[in-house]
Amino acid sequence: MTKGTQAFGKKHVKSHTLCKRCGRSSFHIQKKRCASCGYPDAKKRKYNWGAKSIRRRTTGTGRMRHLRKVHRRFRSDVLILFLSIIPCQSMLLGLFCSSFRG
Repeated sequence: MTKGTQAFGKKHVKSHTLCKRCGRSSFHIQKKRCASCGYPDAKKRKYNWGAKSIRRRTTGTGRMRHLRKVHRRFRSDVLILFLSIIPCQSMLLGLFCSSFRG
């Protein structure tokens, strides 16, 4: 009886399938637990010793459909606030300020 090549040929049963939360093929069918994200735990699986893994799946690696808009709106609000606080004395700020008569 061998434990090498011939034995590995018989392994054709899938132990993992797709995870509902992370979409990876890491959900163990018998254990009912995802090896990647830890589903069905409430909190996502994350360890500091897996720094590269954290980097791969962190914010900014996807589309960020909503967060891009939030950042843009925040920047425009800051600019408006900045221009309203500083008095309109220079020519550059005068272009944006309504109280400047030049």
